Amino acid sequence: MKKSKFRLTDQQKLFAAIAGIVFLVLLFVDQITKAAAEASQINQSDYFLGIIKLTYAENPGMAFSLFAQNYTAMVIITILTVFMIIGIAVLFFTLFKKNPPAQMCLAIIEAGAIGNLIDRLYFGHVRDFLDISPLHFGVCNPADFYITVGAVALVFIILFIGSSSMFPLKKSWREEAKLLEAEKEEKKKNRHD
Repeated sequence: MKKSKFRLTDQQKLFAAIAGIVFLVLLFVDQITKAAAEASQINQSDYFLGIIKLTYAENPGMAFSLFAQNYTAMVIITILTVFMIIGIAVLFFTLFKKNPPAQMCLAIIEAGAIGNLIDRLYFGHVRDFLDISPLHFGVCNPADFYITVGAVALVFIILFIGSSSMFPLKKSWREEAKLLEAEKEEKKKNRHD
């Protein structure tokens, strides 16, 4: 009987459930903080601890209000976002099913992408309220942080963490990668014989 690509071990199911819970919590935090900022129409004049100023803003465009006045571009971006969200879910259960740190990053990115997609579809704009002083990138929201931090961490993991990474940092991961590669070559050789 051939094993399905989508069959998960009990450990993988448990981690997928944990990542699912993290996803739901982050999505809830994103939506509830946006709702609170919108309800209060907060607009602080000073930065708290010199770092964060809460300033409610509605962004009909994408990052930095790009394409805010271009309805067609925003429809295309929204459709592409839906495909990206589906792609992240597929990657979670296929390519990265044996890589829990990468799965967690994907869950974090997914929470951000869906959080902003909900805003765009329901309100017609993304609700922003966080102005981070040292960055001066404009006003953003928790979902933006989820996407950014999750993507940076995912790239780091793909490059350096675990035996399946491109450049494993630990010697044990490098040795495990060599063993896995040797096993693959042996299986390939056996198929051709």
